[in-house]
Amino acid sequence: MDIGAWLCGLGLGQYEQAFRENDIDAEVLMDLTAEDLIGLGVVSIGHRRKLLAAIAALPAGSMSATTIAPLPTITPGNASLAPEAERRQLTVMFVDLVDSTALAARLDPEEMAEVLRTYQNAVTGAIGRFEGHVAKYMGDGVLAYFGYPRAHEDEAERAVRAGLAAVAAVHSLASAHGEMLAVRIGIATGPVVVGELIGEGAAREETVVGDTPNLAARLQTLAEPDTVVISTRTRELIGGLFELAELGLQILKGFPDPLRAWRVVGEGAAESRFEALHGAGLTPLVGRDHEIGLLLEQWERAKEGEGQVVLLAGEPGIGKSRLVRALRERLENEPHTALSHYCSSHHQTSPLHPVIGLLERAAGFAADDLVATRLDKLEALLALSSDDVPVVAPLLAALLSLEAGARYPPLDLSPHRQKERTLEVLVDQVLGLATRRPVLALYEDVHWADPTSLELLDLLIDRVQGAPVLVLITFRPQFEPSWTRYAHVTALTLSRLSRRQGAAIVGRLSGGKALPPAVLDQIVAKTDGVPLFVEELTRTVLETNLLRDEGDHYALAGPLPPMAIPATLQESLLARLERLAPAREVAQVAAAISREFSHELLARTTALPESELQAALDDLVGSGLVFRRGTPPLATYSFKHALVQDAAYATLVRAKRQRLHARIAAALEQHFPETVQAQPELLAHHYSEAGLAEPAIDYWLRAGQRAIARSAMTEAVAQLRNGLNLLKGVPEADRSRRELDLQITLGVALMATQGWAAPEAGRANARARELCEQIGATSQLWPVLYGQWVFHGVRAEHTAAREVADEFLRRVQDHQETSATLVAHRVSGTGSFWRGEVAAARSHLEQALALYDPERHRSLAFLYVQDPRVAALSGISWTLFALGYPEQARARSHEALDSARELAHLNTLGYALLFSCFFEQYRGAWREAQERAETLVELSTEQNFPHFLAAATVIRGWALTQSGELETGLAQLLRGLPAWRATGAGLYEPYFLGLQAEVLGRSGAAEEGLDLVAQALHRVEETGERWFEAELHRMTGELMLRLPNADARAAGARFGIAAATARQQGAKLWELRAATRLAQSWKEQGRCGEAHDLLSPLYSQFTEGFGTPDLQAASAVLRETIASSEPKKPIPRSGS
Repeated sequence: MDIGAWLCGLGLGQYEQAFRENDIDAEVLMDLTAEDLIGLGVVSIGHRRKLLAAIAALPAGSMSATTIAPLPTITPGNASLAPEAERRQLTVMFVDLVDSTALAARLDPEEMAEVLRTYQNAVTGAIGRFEGHVAKYMGDGVLAYFGYPRAHEDEAERAVRAGLAAVAAVHSLASAHGEMLAVRIGIATGPVVVGELIGEGAAREETVVGDTPNLAARLQTLAEPDTVVISTRTRELIGGLFELAELGLQILKGFPDPLRAWRVVGEGAAESRFEALHGAGLTPLVGRDHEIGLLLEQWERAKEGEGQVVLLAGEPGIGKSRLVRALRERLENEPHTALSHYCSSHHQTSPLHPVIGLLERAAGFAADDLVATRLDKLEALLALSSDDVPVVAPLLAALLSLEAGARYPPLDLSPHRQKERTLEVLVDQVLGLATRRPVLALYEDVHWADPTSLELLDLLIDRVQGAPVLVLITFRPQFEPSWTRYAHVTALTLSRLSRRQGAAIVGRLSGGKALPPAVLDQIVAKTDGVPLFVEELTRTVLETNLLRDEGDHYALAGPLPPMAIPATLQESLLARLERLAPAREVAQVAAAISREFSHELLARTTALPESELQAALDDLVGSGLVFRRGTPPLATYSFKHALVQDAAYATLVRAKRQRLHARIAAALEQHFPETVQAQPELLAHHYSEAGLAEPAIDYWLRAGQRAIARSAMTEAVAQLRNGLNLLKGVPEADRSRRELDLQITLGVALMATQGWAAPEAGRANARARELCEQIGATSQLWPVLYGQWVFHGVRAEHTAAREVADEFLRRVQDHQETSATLVAHRVSGTGSFWRGEVAAARSHLEQALALYDPERHRSLAFLYVQDPRVAALSGISWTLFALGYPEQARARSHEALDSARELAHLNTLGYALLFSCFFEQYRGAWREAQERAETLVELSTEQNFPHFLAAATVIRGWALTQSGELETGLAQLLRGLPAWRATGAGLYEPYFLGLQAEVLGRSGAAEEGLDLVAQALHRVEETGERWFEAELHRMTGELMLRLPNADARAAGARFGIAAATARQQGAKLWELRAATRLAQSWKEQGRCGEAHDLLSPLYSQFTEGFGTPDLQAASAVLRETIASSEPKKPIPRSGS
């Protein structure tokens, strides 16, 4: 290997001299580390990454090799059975020229040689047309193999077609002397050992060992001139493709028992290939009559317009996919549209991966398509289901990462709104197809579905109820579906098969031929009723020489060895892979890519010559381990089952796994830029498995950031944690910077998914703060300070929160950064309100609102969990209400909610809904509070927002008690607070306790309510959270009046404390509430004048909100005091 040429090929030729001066040859190159490269002068991180990836992508073994692993050299000493020899099923054709001996007697030797040459050319041409392999010319005989060295899924059919073609080709020949030529052909299929080299020197040749070649030779002796005779196994494989004439049992030389034979008459009469081959390539469904009947029943209901959903659960290999296949077979002749979605374990954090795969397949995207061509194909596909293609195409083009350029106008949607519209459009496409004919929508392996695909299923399941659609969803038992609450959803769990049913599968696979009892007992016992285990283990047994074909049954060829039958399915699949020789290597590479893989990516990864790669893939397809769609090299492939992929991948040792993943990642980076852009998590996965921490971390960060921008927070957390787990593999000089980026982004995602006060979020922000100080990353400090303020504030650690807020404000003023400054004011304002500093809160929040620029600051929501403008609007609605401006407060609350909906950022919407809940509760509007709470509960449940869910549960409970559902509402109140605390939150606890106390008082449990208020006031003193303190004192007075021996004076004293507390805070509305209750108490004691003098000046300070319950109550008490006192006093007006 030329090191200089290799470096130049990477665009890094400037390092050639350094490599040569340090004696870096091909052998040393493989062991270079990042530290070695630095020592060689490769100081650029990007160049080091490129070099390390390229080194890891180099083939194993010889550095000059271009294959995955070079084949060993065969020497005379090991020629008896070469290492590359393998077992496989082979179809063998033996062709014999009729009456060749008599012909040779009549013709001159030169003329006979010309006849043989013409005859052989004709036969060879026919064999070649069907990609058979001429193994040997034996005078007037030709021996050919179908299935070696290349394998196809239909070798028996190819052999029979080649035989018929050879008959026709030779029949058309005539010698120079007018001699007519004819052939006899025998074809047999069976297990052989292929690839053995026998002989030495020039006499060495490759041969096939086993009964099958002999059987083919003997069968040709049964054939009449110009006919083809086939064996039992061949007949089983070709099904009804050909018309056959049975020749009965035949006694053949060399075979101890009579064997059946058939003569091929010609093409079969079946209308379709599927009909002809039905049952030959599939394991018949066994033991699932009830399940298939239920699916067909639901299909009938769906066709009538009653959309149905079936949840099909079962352990791996239990037969979920086979049942789906059986249903499709049952519906094959019915007009319908089938939509197949496949989830992948490698793409659990790739939003809508199954849908993207379906769209690409349905649209017929080719690897070499231009973007314009793909857009044309996409539009043609959408026209089948939509009358509004220009509207929906841009959304799905964006989903498929197609740069539309000037073809479509910009979407101009927020990421969350774009996601919502995309999901809506995808559901509309299904329903649009259903207007033309019924739809069967299949979603397989949903236990691996990404969260966004689950959101899509939520929408689809909700909307199919009135459409002719059957949605069939399969998953493993660990997945817990949320859709069972729907009336049109049916849950179905597949159980294991009985011993009799397992034996029936064995019998079907063996073609009805009984297996030896000992073999059958082991198969049934070891597979434990799992159909896939039965199927694969039986196939393994049938493909070995363990059994001898006895015509109507199999017999053990010898003693049953202990390891003859693999102990698990994994071992069974490994045994099959081992016999695939070079194809096994390709299967390993493919398994490292994914369950589904493209021919192009596999070719880029293996570096095999195309012919070798195609042969290997043909072998895999022929074996049934892999399915193929399309024509190579534009084909795509998929493993028959995820377990097959797992087994292939499990055969790789760690070093080889790492090399393969590095090669896959390098191929993606160099040749698939759209995939890199659209699925950074895929690159991250492969670099992680390759042991290349630096690029892996970079891609995990990109993936997390992209997920956050799409409001896919659950995926973001998983991706960012993956990145953090790799930090130990990064050189110390770069480790802190990379960790800081990850911790900051993780803090945002954790606050969104686990709650503001979640311990993990706190640890992420604390670590990020430490790293910022350590490396002097001031510009990255702002979101960290915000995260720490949120963490302390929501935990009701208000002293610590205030310190962080003050530092935040002080630092941003030094740096004069507008974005950070507005966030700092929002933080200071909200914290001020929590502490009961209402006027300061208003000042800071108004400054935040004044600094906000929608164009510049719209993206801050992704960095600070919520949009700062919406948060400030929500906070100032509180503040204005407390200050005595209820109408302005309500306008601000509505503005916050409207803005959040327009912004379409999920956490911002949750925040606005939460504070709208609080606001409506403050003003006593229980219907509005309940509506907001219900909306927030739904959002929180869908998006896994535990903090929002807990708080919304409290408000919903309070609202229910106001509507008369006292018991139900109180139960929710009591459930909500512990759930809130479980997120780590202590903020609002006095408020929530106060609401519980109020409800208990109304339910006749005033003493319990007083205990709760006492707890709340203790928390106020303990934490310094004073914004609700005045209300708690007022509630104490209210509860005291509900006691059996109420002390009015004591209660009045509490009202007085409440009013004084509110007055001190500047919370005029809280003060009015307390003063109204105190005035009412005095009036009832006959102190009407004092009551009027207390309430009238305060009431006169209000300039708005006279229709609100608080001001109406105050006005009523004033009128009562005037009516009860002499002389009458005027009721004050606004501003008086």
